[in-house]
Amino acid sequence: MLKNSSLSNNTAKGIFLNSLMAILALFVNGFGIYLTMKANIGAAPWDVLNLGLSKSLGILYGTASISVSVIILLIDISMKESIGLAMFIDAIVVGKSVDFFNYTDFVPAPQSLPASIVMLIVGLFVLGYTQFFYMKAALGCGPRDTLLVGLKRHLSKIPIGIISIVLLGSATLIGFLLGGPVGIGTIICALFQGPIMAFAFKTLHFDATSIKHENLLRSFSVIAASMRNPGHRHITR
Repeated sequence: MLKNSSLSNNTAKGIFLNSLMAILALFVNGFGIYLTMKANIGAAPWDVLNLGLSKSLGILYGTASISVSVIILLIDISMKESIGLAMFIDAIVVGKSVDFFNYTDFVPAPQSLPASIVMLIVGLFVLGYTQFFYMKAALGCGPRDTLLVGLKRHLSKIPIGIISIVLLGSATLIGFLLGGPVGIGTIICALFQGPIMAFAFKTLHFDATSIKHENLLRSFSVIAASMRNPGHRHITR
């Protein structure tokens, strides 16, 4: 059984190792996104937006993804949500990882609809399992997850499922109007990405709610204390 606890973020070494784990997990996460896009039957809602921006502005997917993440990050900050180091890692690594895999493009394109669906679902499983390692680092959630939580906190009377549907629907609509690919794959991603992630967490015996994420200020204070005093071991919560 994999334990829910992450490496300690009470030391600079722990923060470094957890950051490295998050970077590696999100790099592989980008491969999962690459597979869902390579399936060519419609992208996931947020990727419809990223690809729409990429097409309309003539920029790389990664640049579009980072731009969207920065905008969402600013909204998160305006809502006074907790910001963690992993949020910045997420914003940068995922998009550029997808650019890398698009550049190498070593996975053959599927030649039939069933093969495309299989490739897309494999991509969703990659996303689900890499999300485990990213969240296990306990250095904060991604910009989009934080946005969802923040909106729920401000719109407490509206079910989080409705808020999520509105967010995903808005991203899909805007992306579609910008030329992003919408198709059966978009529906599959919207319906099954959450359940597949839940399945991945269940098989790894992981309870995401048990993770106590570190905010950016505390991470920096731990690192600063370690720099001032190399013998410093931890900061009590």
